[in-house]
Order: sequence, then C-alpha cells, then structure tokens
Amino acid sequence: MAQFARSSLTAVLGPTNTGKTHLAVERMCGHSSGMMGFPLRLLAREVYDRVVAIKGPQLVALITGEEKIVPPGARYFLCTAESMPIGGGRETGIKEDFAFVALDEAQLGSDPVRGHIFTDRLLRARGREETMILGSATISRVVKALVPDVDIIGRPRFSTLSYAGAKKLSRLPKRSAIVAFSAEEVYAVAEMLRRFRGGAAVVMGALSPRTRNAQVQMFLNGEVDYLVATDAIGMGLNLDVAHVAFASLRKFDGRRSRRLTVSEMAQIAGRAGRHHRDGTFGSLGHEDGDAAFTPEEIEAIEAHRFPPVEQLFWRNGTPRTDRLDHLLFDLEQKPERPELRAAPEAVDHAVLRRLADDPLVIERAKGKRQVDRLWAACGLPDFQKLGAEHHARTVSRIWRFLSEGTGHIPRDWFAQQVARLDSVQGDIDTLSGRIAAARTWSYIAHRPDWLAHPVEMAERTRALEEKLSDALHAALTQRFVDRRTSVLLRDIGQNASNLPVTVEPDGSVCVDGETIGRLDGFRFSVDPATRHQDRKMLLAAAERRLGKVLRVKADELVAATDTDFALLDEAGQNPGIAWGETPVAALLAGSSLLTPEIRLDRALLALGQDVQKQVVARLAAWFEAQKQKHLLPLVKMADSAADPAVPPVVRAVFAQLADASGVIARTDLDSALGHLDKEQRHLLRKAGIDIGVLDIYHHGLLKPGAARWRSALLAARIAKPCLPLPQPGLTLIPAGEKPAQMGARIAGFRGFGEQMLRIDMAERMARAAHEAIAKNEPFTHSSPQIVSLGLSEPAFLQLMRLAGFRPITPQPVVPAQETAVSDAEAEAVPAVAAEGDEAVTAAETPPVTGANWAFKGRQKARGDRPQGGRPQGQQTRGPQSRDGKPAGGNRRPGKDGGSPRPASPGSSPKPVNNAFAGLAELLGRNG
Repeated sequence: MAQFARSSLTAVLGPTNTGKTHLAVERMCGHSSGMMGFPLRLLAREVYDRVVAIKGPQLVALITGEEKIVPPGARYFLCTAESMPIGGGRETGIKEDFAFVALDEAQLGSDPVRGHIFTDRLLRARGREETMILGSATISRVVKALVPDVDIIGRPRFSTLSYAGAKKLSRLPKRSAIVAFSAEEVYAVAEMLRRFRGGAAVVMGALSPRTRNAQVQMFLNGEVDYLVATDAIGMGLNLDVAHVAFASLRKFDGRRSRRLTVSEMAQIAGRAGRHHRDGTFGSLGHEDGDAAFTPEEIEAIEAHRFPPVEQLFWRNGTPRTDRLDHLLFDLEQKPERPELRAAPEAVDHAVLRRLADDPLVIERAKGKRQVDRLWAACGLPDFQKLGAEHHARTVSRIWRFLSEGTGHIPRDWFAQQVARLDSVQGDIDTLSGRIAAARTWSYIAHRPDWLAHPVEMAERTRALEEKLSDALHAALTQRFVDRRTSVLLRDIGQNASNLPVTVEPDGSVCVDGETIGRLDGFRFSVDPATRHQDRKMLLAAAERRLGKVLRVKADELVAATDTDFALLDEAGQNPGIAWGETPVAALLAGSSLLTPEIRLDRALLALGQDVQKQVVARLAAWFEAQKQKHLLPLVKMADSAADPAVPPVVRAVFAQLADASGVIARTDLDSALGHLDKEQRHLLRKAGIDIGVLDIYHHGLLKPGAARWRSALLAARIAKPCLPLPQPGLTLIPAGEKPAQMGARIAGFRGFGEQMLRIDMAERMARAAHEAIAKNEPFTHSSPQIVSLGLSEPAFLQLMRLAGFRPITPQPVVPAQETAVSDAEAEAVPAVAAEGDEAVTAAETPPVTGANWAFKGRQKARGDRPQGGRPQGQQTRGPQSRDGKPAGGNRRPGKDGGSPRPASPGSSPKPVNNAFAGLAELLGRNG
C-alpha cells in the first residue's frame, strides 16, 4: 500500500473495482480521527458498518440527511457529501477538525443538480494530516488545475471487465445484478426472477436502510442468486457480483428521459467482478434496438477510455450570513476560474429567494444567527419533488417556528404531521408520496436544535419510513404480478391469455406469432380479421403487454426535440398537437387566447398520472417555445395590456388587439383611438403596431407561421374546427366560399368584391394613392402598382372608397402659367359621386395632369353617420378637411396610415365607445 506524507493531499483516480474506497477506509483508520463523504446514504451506511467492525460503535458516527448516529466519543464520521460537517453557514453541531478527510466519487462535481456540493468539498474539505480525493480518472485534469499541489495516483482495475452480449432473463448466470431505472422495472424483473429462479434481492435508494440491508444480506448469504437494483449500485456499493445486466439504457434524470452516457454505463457495469475476479456486463433482451450497446460504447467501457471532464459546477460554499442581502449576493457569485462554471439555481437557493420577499422573513432575519437558521431551513431537501414554489411554503412554515419563541418546532404539531402518514393503505402513488413526506420529517428530526426532543421524533420517523417502505415493496410486487409479468414469459401449461406479445417495427401487434392488430402511436386497434372467439382473449393479453410499450413511447415523447412536434391545424380539423405522425393532444379554450388547455389524447390516458404530467409538461414547454417563435408580438401585446406602467387607455387598446389575435378592423377601434394623444399613439407604433386606414395589425403576425397559430388558437377558443388558410406567400386571392373567406380574414386578408387582398398591401395601395395625389398624378386601376398586384377594377374602386377616397372629374390640360388655381376655383370642381357611379377610364377622357381622386376621410360606419344623409350642397364642393378648409391634391395621411385627425372644437363630437371607456377606466383603477 502506498505511503503518504503528513499533511498530504492525494487524488486516487481510476475506474471502478480499483479498491479506492477500501484504501481510504484503511488510511482513515490509521489516523486519530477522520471523515469520509459519499454520494449516497446507502454507501455511507455500508462503509459505516465496515468501520464499526474495525473501531467499534462508540467511536464511529453516521450522518445523512435522514439518519444520524453520533456517539459522544465519536472520532470517525461517515457522511453523505451534503452532510459533511465542514461549516459554510449550515448548522452542524459537530466539531469540524479531523486528521483525515476523504471525498468519494468526486467526478459528480460535473452533475448539474448536486455538482456544486462535490466541487465545494473538493476545494475546501481538508484533513489536518491527510486528504484523499477519490473518483474517476476523467477528472484528473480539472483536479490538477484546481488543486495544483495534489498528488494524483492512478489505480488500475484489479480484474478484467468484458462484454458478454445480450441474454434472456432465463439464461442469466448466477451472482448477476440486473439494473433498471424505475421502481416499476425493478419490481417487474424481481417478480419474473422469483418465478424462474426462486427469487431476487432488491436494492433501491427509496428503501429504508434496514430494508435495504436485509435484502443485500440475502444476496451475500446465497439465499438468492440475483440482485435487482437501480443505478444506486454504480456509486461504490461493494457487492459480490459476477455479471451486470442492463434492463434499459435510458433513465429519467429529473428533467427528461435520456440515454446513459458512456461514463454512467461504465460506472454501473464496473460493479461486476470483485478484487481479482473478472466480471462481465451486457443487456437484458436483444442485441438490437435502443436497449443495446453500440460497438463504440463496448470498446470504451472495456478499455476504460472516457471523455475528460473539462469543468465542474460551482457555487460559493461560504456565503456571508451576517445579512440576508449579503447571503443572496454571495450565492449568485460567478466563479473566477475557467475550470468552474456557475451551477444552475438549486432548490435551497430558489426557496431563499422566495422567502426573502416575505415581510415576516425580512423582519425576523436580522443578525448572523437568524440568517444562519434561515439558510439552514432553506436546505431542507425537496424529497417530494413538488417544485420550489410549493416547497417554499413548507420551508416558510418551518422557519416561522424556528424564528419565534424558543426557536423549536412545536412537539404536538410535528407529531401530528408524522401521525398523518402512519398508514399503509392506498395505492402505489399514495405510499410513495408518504415515504417522501416521511423523509422530510426525518430530516427535520435530525437537525441539532430544531426540536425540543429530537431523539424521540427521529426514532418515530425512522420506524415510519421502514413501515411504509415494506408496504410499498408488497404493493409493487402484488401489482406487477397481476398486470405485467404474467404476459412477459412463455411457459408450458400457461393459458393463451398469458402468451407473450410482440410489437413489430411496422406497428403490428402479435401474440404467439398471430397478428391481432396495430399500434399507431399510442392507439391500439384490433385486427378485424381476428376470430370472434379469440378476440377478447388476445386483446386482453395485448393490452397488458402494451402498457410497458406505451410507457417507453411516452419516455421517448418526453425526451423528443421541439422539431419532433407539430401543430395540427388542417382545415376542418380540431386544433391539436402531433408528435411525428401521432396526434397526442387537443387544444381547448383556456383562460385567455394565449393560454389554451392542452388535453391529452384518450390513448395516453392509459398511462400513469406521473407519466401524463410529464407529457403535458413537455407539450406545454413546446407550446411556449412556439409562442416565442411565432407569436412574440401577440405575447408582448398581452403583457403590455397587463403592465401597470402603460397608460390605461393604451392598455385597453392592447387588450382589444390581443383578444382579436393582433389583427382588427380600424372601425372596431376608431373610438378607442380617439382617446389617445400623440404620445400614446407613439407607444403603439413603437410596439410595431400599424394603424392603417382599414386595419390595425402587427406585421409580424401576418407571417404564415403566426397566421397558422392565430387561426388554431381562435378555433380552440370557440371549440370549432380550423378554417382553411391561404397558401403562404400570396398577397391576392379569389374570395372563394365563406369558410375560405373567414380563414383568409384571420390570416390577414380583406375582401374587396370577388378578390381578397392582404391588409398590408391594401395599406400600401392607400399610401400610394396619397403619394399620387400629392404629385398631381392619376391613380387608376391601370396604374403599375395595381396592375402588378392583379387587382381588378371593381376591387380597386372598392378599396379606394373604403380607404376614404372619392373620384373627381379630371380637368383639361392648361398651360403651365395657368395651372395655379385659387381655393374658390378648387371648390368649384365638379365631383363624381363616391358611390354608385363608375370610374371614368383613360379611353373616355383626354389626358390629364391633375389627380383623379380626392381624400375625404375614411368612410365611417353607417351607425356613425348623421341622420338625414349628406347635405345637398356638398355634392358640388371639393373635398373638405375637418377644419372646413379645402383638402387639395397634396393632402397626405399622418404616420398612422391616414387616420382622420381629431375634430375641431366646433365640429360634432365622436360617438364614445362605452365598452372601451369602461375597460380603460377599469385598467386605470387597477393600474
């Protein structure tokens, strides 16, 4: 064994089965005191039992989040990494000076969730005489950069690890461990082994230490020859295993279902072989498909060659706790070393940020002691995985007790919380939830000064966790005997309903070689050619087997990229979401246009509630990304409508625009615009909104992708099928049938007789007409702009009238010196009626130099016109402005697209839109 000098710092790095942990235990026992940190409480418990056998129970302590054994004279401490008593602001109550310190599995510093803990321990945990860092060789480069004075010692594997191929469950050799990545898989495999080989031991992180130790002892004593476990055995649990079989190569890492990395595969496979006995690894099932190893993966695992770790996650491990704002500032500090990267926001940090806004916390968290206790309370793990928002409420309640009176959680209240969980009745989800909650109270019971009688409550929570773990084991076994395992194995004497079921690559579902139907996505359909007397029996077998297939598909859906999803918006089809070619959800009316309800397809309802929640969360994330990509202007409109910093009248306009999906007729907002001053109109234009003479819209919402989404969301809101939309890129289309017209209007088109023109082109033509008038040039259906569009003459005339123009009779050409006319002469120009008369063509009149259109203000809705029609004398007058002066040919619209200016004091007031005024008033009160 290598000898180390006093005060030495050594990194022992290498693959699994190199005896690193065994070496560290020997070194620690040679010192007067020591501490080791581990990634799992199961591993800490295993090493604790080993050290107790050497030093005796009175000298050895065990500290994990939910378990604490600390004899008064303890000198050797075995801990989880999070529980290592090295200070840093958390309450430990333990002397922190040790002659020897070791950190196991240091490569976990690259883990996004827990990495900052291991990095902090690597940088700060030091023994008075000796420090050892244990881990994979992949971190040697980054460890040397971060700790220059470290001595790195490579530890080769004692035995050979080789690939043994894929094996069926019935052909696994004895002393095998089967690794699965969910409780469902673990118990299903264990039940199958019970049928064929007499039973199997089960090891899971969720089991209580007593249950787990009893299971392992069965395996070590030879009572069973097989061990079924989660990937917990990959973190150094020392078991006498000859072969490791992977039931799957995919796992859910808390965010998504993904394939294991090569390093993770090697970490687990390395459990095979012990000391100098060789080991093998392989898969469970076939040598093809997603569950099989690739040649590159096999070669890397056998040769122990893996990509080096370039960076570790870091968070300030010694934040200041004299003031709450100092603590928050230090937790958000960025690392200065290139080998370190800022860790994602952990749960404790997220909870602290939320509590920091609570007035009671601000009032009480004064002084170092109270801030320390607040930070310790935020360190309560979220065992129930309910998210920072929900978890913050639990922490807030605990903190209120810790910050008042004696600073203890009331005994009766704590006992009531524990008693509520003391029941073994309920289904799998209920029992799992109780165990997670019990771990929460067990953690609290093991804090140094959170309870007045911690020993009593710690014993009560320990017994409760063990009781619930045993009940969960029994419930899972019973469930999978009934629903899963009966159709996974073929045996002589079984009836036909238990025959194995296979799903072919083309989706055909077969039972004992006979096709009974197809699996299209998540939906199973029975083959109509199946005999009637076999139909029910074979269907029952297929449905039981398909439960696992659908779960795998659901995991693939959750792990799919955004490009794998698509919007279902075909004409006549209800809006929804597809994964590839498979419809997976419908869009229904929600609280607003931009927040529709995502309802899963009925075929997915056969999945468990937890899987359904994961699928809905993935689809919701995709929908949010699509909103940001295609509907960002509409999202900003909705945000502005709720922004108190925006003037109420402007918010009211934003609200109406957002409710109309960002495109609305000018007549619907005329009275609303009349309430806006110049600066408030500028806010709309600054937001990218075009205030045209016919329509108000955001140009970005006319793009094909935005039009599709707006149409789908509008259809979802009224629970109607989607409407047909124009082909992308078109600006002029035939009017078509009514559904086509409605779809075109949503897409941003406006009808002009038998044709429909995109609204931005209609506004462009209105501006072109103003420019022609300003230059005294004619503007007719034969003008180049109109001809290039393909707009017919009737459609052109209707566009001009709706845009606020009226035709006038062209005047003969006069010499240049006679072209100037007075205002009175301009008023005497004969005019053609704006409606009912046909336009005069170039063939019927001599060439002209004057304009043949006059702007008279956009035509108002009939309800806004004065009673009695147009005054008779106005028929022979020229176009008038609102202030009574003639509007000559050089009259041009304002920047908002030619909207009429406000009336003069002497003119008739505009009718007020009472609904708008009420909305603006309401927003003003709430703003």
